Amino acid sequence: MAVLTIAGLARAGNVGVETVRYYQRRGLLQTPDRPGGAGHAGGVRRYAEEDVRRLRFIRSGQAAGFTLEQIAELLALDATDDRARARALAHERIAALDLKIAELEEARASLLRLARECADGSDGPCPILASFEHS
Repeated sequence: MAVLTIAGLARAGNVGVETVRYYQRRGLLQTPDRPGGAGHAGGVRRYAEEDVRRLRFIRSGQAAGFTLEQIAELLALDATDDRARARALAHERIAALDLKIAELEEARASLLRLARECADGSDGPCPILASFEHS
């Protein structure tokens, strides 16, 4: 089993050390004790493969668009094997993604229309620039 410093954990999770510390403050990652006890300032905290797995889980959850609160719930669900709640969270995220996709498709259609209008004429203000002025 590999034993990592916080810098090694951050590298393994492709994040910065401050991100690891932030996740620790949020309760998403454990902060291991320093060797020699709490009063021993010289000891370096060590992280295990389980910490790497958890960090990667957090990053994957964020990439899927889950909030840190939802990720905390998913991490808790991992210990209970509550598939129904995990599925419900996934469906909530899918609904949010569907809404965002619809918004992006609408924005794309508007930009395509404006680009066509811009290409069709050379008189007057550019339709693209004019639309942004009136937004």
